[in-house]
Amino acid sequence: MIPRYTRPEMAAIWEPENRFRIWLDVEIAACEAWNKLGRIPDDALATIKERADFDIDRIDEIEVEVKHDVIAFLTSVSEKVGPESRYIHMGMTSSDVLDTSFGVQLVQAADLILQDIEKARTAVREKALKHRDTVMMGRSHGMHAEPTTFGLKMAIWYEELGRSLERVSRARDAVAVGKLSGAVGTYSNIPPEVEAHVCASLDLVPARVATQVIQRDRHAEYMIALALTASGIEKFAVEIRHLMRTEVGEAQEAFTKGQKGSSAMPHKKNPILSENLTGLARLIRGYSLSAMENIPLWHERDISHSSVERVIFPDATMVMDFMLHRFTSMVETLLVNEERMVQNMELSGGTTFSQTLLLALVDASMTREEAYAIVQRNAHKAMDSGRAFSDLVREDPDVGKVLDPAAVDSVFDPAAMLKRTGIIFDRVFGEKQ
Repeated sequence: MIPRYTRPEMAAIWEPENRFRIWLDVEIAACEAWNKLGRIPDDALATIKERADFDIDRIDEIEVEVKHDVIAFLTSVSEKVGPESRYIHMGMTSSDVLDTSFGVQLVQAADLILQDIEKARTAVREKALKHRDTVMMGRSHGMHAEPTTFGLKMAIWYEELGRSLERVSRARDAVAVGKLSGAVGTYSNIPPEVEAHVCASLDLVPARVATQVIQRDRHAEYMIALALTASGIEKFAVEIRHLMRTEVGEAQEAFTKGQKGSSAMPHKKNPILSENLTGLARLIRGYSLSAMENIPLWHERDISHSSVERVIFPDATMVMDFMLHRFTSMVETLLVNEERMVQNMELSGGTTFSQTLLLALVDASMTREEAYAIVQRNAHKAMDSGRAFSDLVREDPDVGKVLDPAAVDSVFDPAAMLKRTGIIFDRVFGEKQ
């Protein structure tokens, strides 16, 4: 079933028309190779290339009777070609066609997904550079930690999407493989030269060794690459969901004109896009497990993997395509509330500078244990009383013994804590930004 919002280009890859067209390309290329080897006469090859075609309705009709999709396809083709069709599928087994064609489809899907990832990275990069110096509170365990910038948060996403790009690209190469080596992979009735010609014509690499099928660890690697990409998007989506919470309010999904957030509560602006992405990531991770379950087949082949693959690969690639488009749009239109970020930083009363103060006291000759006790005492008092941490520190005689007022002031300077962020941006985005 094709999801409602799937791009037509991705959906078309899995339509019967494309699948059977690739099957036909495999069969015709094999005939070309046999012709070069002298097994198919020139006139027969010319007839095959001129007449070879298929009728999807006719294939469906035949399959009802024969209960075999490749035989139904070949029968439909033979009805159009005529007597010369006896040369089609010569020395081949069904999986020679199925697995080789499947590789082509997976490459086609990967190419679209790679484009999607590039677009997502571009959107994230623009957001990162725009908010390079937008200071906000960094959090660990959901609690205030130390200041960071929204741009750095985006830089993390950009870098991870780069790794996704590399993983999907490697996975694309892993499945860009074909095989025409016969019933158990021994080339018993078909020479490697035929396989080489077919694979070259389809921009695939011949499997160095195969059984009746191409080994399914390749396909599992592909699905795992998609699952890791989806999990990264979920991580980004969860961050947006947290930043959008009423108590935080530092970022918000765009709310379009006429949109409604709740049937019962008209005030609601819910994080529906990021919640949707979270759910879809779970789906693709589940598919990665199914792909791994397909690796152990009986002996030279069984068909336990077939029914699984007919569902998970079309669905996962279309869902991945949709996720990346939704994520890109969400980032492009994301609203960043810089004023709320400043307000939220003040909620912890300056205690987020505790490590800076700790280090300043240590540098001023205190032991770490002594300094830690002083900083913790004042930080907890600030949080319990609501007083500013900086005021309590300035009043503490133990601090005054080793730090003068100017030194204390420098401790509470956010810019000082973020003085090295430019180094990170240069590493991630290059020096020319």
